[in-house]
Amino acid sequence: MIKLFKNLNKKDLLIVLACILIMLFQVWIELRLPEYMSEITRLIETNKDNISEIMMQGVYMLLCAFLSMISAIIIGYFASSLSASFSLNLRERVFKKVNDLSNKEMKEFKTSSLITRTTNDVTQIEMLIAMGLQALIKAPIMAFFAVSKILGKSIELSSIVGAGVLILLINIIFIMISVLPKFKVVQKLTDGVNNIARENLMGIRVIRAFNASKFEGKRFNKVNTELTNTHISITKTFARMSPIMNMVMHSLTLFIYFVGSFLIVEAKMVDKIEIFSNMVVFTSYGMQVIMSFLMLTMIFMILPRANVSAKRINEVLDSEIAIKDGFKNKGYEKGTIEFRDVSFKYPDAEGYLLKNISFKVNKGETVAFIGSTGSGKSTLINLVPRFYDATEGIVLVDGVDVKDYKVASLNNIIGYVPQKAFMFTGTVKSNVKFGSKVKDEDILKSLKVAQAEFVSKLDNGINSHIARGGTNVSGGQKQRLSIARAIAKNPEIYIFDDTFSALDYKTDLRLRKALKKYTKDATTLIVAQRIGTIMNADKIVVLDKGECVGIGTHKELLNTCEVYKEIAYSQLSKEELENA
Repeated sequence: MIKLFKNLNKKDLLIVLACILIMLFQVWIELRLPEYMSEITRLIETNKDNISEIMMQGVYMLLCAFLSMISAIIIGYFASSLSASFSLNLRERVFKKVNDLSNKEMKEFKTSSLITRTTNDVTQIEMLIAMGLQALIKAPIMAFFAVSKILGKSIELSSIVGAGVLILLINIIFIMISVLPKFKVVQKLTDGVNNIARENLMGIRVIRAFNASKFEGKRFNKVNTELTNTHISITKTFARMSPIMNMVMHSLTLFIYFVGSFLIVEAKMVDKIEIFSNMVVFTSYGMQVIMSFLMLTMIFMILPRANVSAKRINEVLDSEIAIKDGFKNKGYEKGTIEFRDVSFKYPDAEGYLLKNISFKVNKGETVAFIGSTGSGKSTLINLVPRFYDATEGIVLVDGVDVKDYKVASLNNIIGYVPQKAFMFTGTVKSNVKFGSKVKDEDILKSLKVAQAEFVSKLDNGINSHIARGGTNVSGGQKQRLSIARAIAKNPEIYIFDDTFSALDYKTDLRLRKALKKYTKDATTLIVAQRIGTIMNADKIVVLDKGECVGIGTHKELLNTCEVYKEIAYSQLSKEELENA
């Protein structure tokens, strides 16, 4: 928690200081009220006819109440502004850090948990600042000065107030020890609820197709019920505070007057008025002490959860990023890619997925990758844009180790089209233009090359709406829009990760011809399952169980590589392959 608050800037600290000063003034004003009440009591007992003096004390009390109200409004405004500003900056920091996380860290935290940390956990910190700045600072100050006002006036009455405070402290400590571990469970269960809800929303079609709604409902209810029961347990524990507080509050007043009555009976006539006045003062100050602990109780209901949230946020902010920035902005061999003895295994895997891969792609060449499912094709090309770093060996782009590039500079020279096309909420234009500064005519040209002629038939053309995830367009249309996005960027290197799988053969052929003409000066890497998509590539790399078992042209591999020949003959006839 303290680590997060170290990020407060000078303006924020000045606001906190101003709140503390105003709070001190407010406490001083409120602590004057019992003194005026005591004076009114004394005046009534000693000089009942002096109404003007009694009224004047009442005016002072009203003035103190008014100034206390103004102070509370100012503190509330400052606290709300500070909490909103702090949560804004904190949420922005977490969001930026999440964007910098590599696939390795994303798997460790899980998407649902990162969403919870960016939203729910930050909200807990915001609530603590908004309420804590008003109560957490004011309550101890109020309790301290209220106790100091009554100490020494009467040992008997002071002992009663002290006993009440002790009971409250023991109760608060017991409750905190009981609920603190449960708050950690609550946040983890919240992650679980978000995770299942997210999976259900993303896989709704599969769930309906397999009539698995009841099964998923039971899975959700299990986590949801556990979360609800934990919340109920925490609420029950805190609910015990209210009757105990009320009991102590009313018992305190009762015992003060009960003991005070005996003191008045045994006191001399001269001391009776002073003892009665002390009873009024002790009752008022005792109530203020109890109210201070009530405010602290409210904070203690938020503090443990906010503390857990702060630790979760710090886990994200302090996480070490695996993909670190290099220092170079560009290379010296434009458009070249080279793998030198590259081996790779996932962080949580035991064996290597890729083993001793070596090849070079020259500027303007089209190199394709093919192999059976799980052979490591997508993983191999994902090493180029540094979605992962090679475990062993070197990957060079433009003659420079990719680890030496600034990540942004490396991304600028690569146009990446993922295996699963993803569309953002917006328009066709915003999706194709995404991350690039291009004109409308360039967008239209990119769509034409990508064979996305369907856009012209939409009501608003390139300004037509695209729903989140592209749910209002087909899989093939999404892939073509995704390809257009890469083309619009006009990069040195294109990476197509099984991008043509959702296209029919006719569209696939037209698209490849248009791409070849448009990207003739660019280097192209293609992962594909279809022989027809890659047979005209300048070079084909064949992978089998993570190893390179063949490199060459289509015709060369038909004669030299059994794995390639097996894949080829499983898709096309001998005549089609020979006439290709």
